[in-house]
Amino acid sequence: MTKKTASKYLLNLEKHFAADNPILLKASKVFQELDQIEYDLGLIDMDETTASKNSWWPIIGFIGGNSTAKSRFINHYLAVDGLFSGIQTASHKFTVLLHNNQSNPTTLPGTALDVDHRFPFYRISDKVEQQQKGEGDRINSYLELKTLNSDRLKSKLFIDAPNISAASPNPVTSLLTKHIIQTSDLVFIFTDVFDSISPLVDELIESIILHQDSNKFVYLIDKPTTVMNSSTNNEIISSWQRKLAGLGLNTGQFIVLSGQEGGVSSQTPVDFSAIDQCIANVGHDRTYRVLNSLEKNIREINDVVMPEVKEAIVKWKERAVFSSLVVLGFIATLAIFAEIQAGVLDLLLDPIIGPVIVIILIVTMTPLHIMFSKIHAKSTINQLNDRQKELHLMENLAGIFEKNLTFSRMMLPISDPIGWNKKTKLRLTQVSNKTKELVQLLNDNFSTYDGESLTNDSD
Repeated sequence: MTKKTASKYLLNLEKHFAADNPILLKASKVFQELDQIEYDLGLIDMDETTASKNSWWPIIGFIGGNSTAKSRFINHYLAVDGLFSGIQTASHKFTVLLHNNQSNPTTLPGTALDVDHRFPFYRISDKVEQQQKGEGDRINSYLELKTLNSDRLKSKLFIDAPNISAASPNPVTSLLTKHIIQTSDLVFIFTDVFDSISPLVDELIESIILHQDSNKFVYLIDKPTTVMNSSTNNEIISSWQRKLAGLGLNTGQFIVLSGQEGGVSSQTPVDFSAIDQCIANVGHDRTYRVLNSLEKNIREINDVVMPEVKEAIVKWKERAVFSSLVVLGFIATLAIFAEIQAGVLDLLLDPIIGPVIVIILIVTMTPLHIMFSKIHAKSTINQLNDRQKELHLMENLAGIFEKNLTFSRMMLPISDPIGWNKKTKLRLTQVSNKTKELVQLLNDNFSTYDGESLTNDSD
């Protein structure tokens, strides 16, 4: 077994994200163990890592309706040096906001996100192309990366989505909106989005319902011209809770943005304590998400990758055997005609000539069967490549299949992929158990549970 070196990407993760997070540091070691298993199976190359499937940045999404509430809030919240900075993002694009020490903001094209696996839109153009033909090459029309010198952006990513009510309803916008909700650790949703009716709003509600058990949603209610107090806030929140419950949205935190929280002009003192409190836990949410992605990667091998390869091997063998049977059928037909014309059956029963004929038949059919196997293997490889794209897998399905193109596996009825045995399954189980232990360790950081005192109490 060749020892797989840690990929540069995984080493960078350890350097930038795991240095101050012991759980993530241990998770990176578990990812390396999983990488070794996938490398041994032929699913990834030497410098690839399964850790690149999900961004390790803490991700915060912003989704709003047709008003200026979202843009005003972001401008106030990310104001540089406490001053309103007039941050401008493209109204029709999904903008990723990233911290940078440079004094002037910089805007980069969407391809900067698409080709960099550190970001949550890595290779999103492939999904866009599948969603709408020809749009994958136009990723710059949908995405941009903007760097700002704002302390509130340090060690995290903000994703500003186009206003839902104003966005044109198309498959790509729908896909990217769902992607934000799925990948973000925290999503701020401005309630003005529910003031209008459109297909995108309906899809947004469906996406929130699918993920609302994750408690990642915070609903921001913008009241820029109203003098607020706690009683008024409670009334407004209760009203919106009833309205959203009618839409099937039953979980999430509500915050009223009064004049103290970016709802009015830039001259008003700003208090973002409620928002800061929500964002404070994003780092923990990110850690849970990374651990969940690790467990998901393990399940994908068992539930998706290996079944896909095994099914391909079974079909490949069936086609090769069928082709060989066609040739054997042709030979049998010739033998029948020969028997009718000349009576060759006695030759087959001859103790000397019969075995010779059988040996000749085996010597002839063996290379033919291998040839048929190789021919059908080419089409199977193409099908696996297409299937890999459809499932959005980084694992090389064709790579592990090609490892099965050996003489013994072509001739013997073996359908399990090479390397997929009890030892490998045990290694995956051990990696899965380590992941569960890390989740428990992370839970312990927020728990006052004392097993010893509990035992004493029960006595």
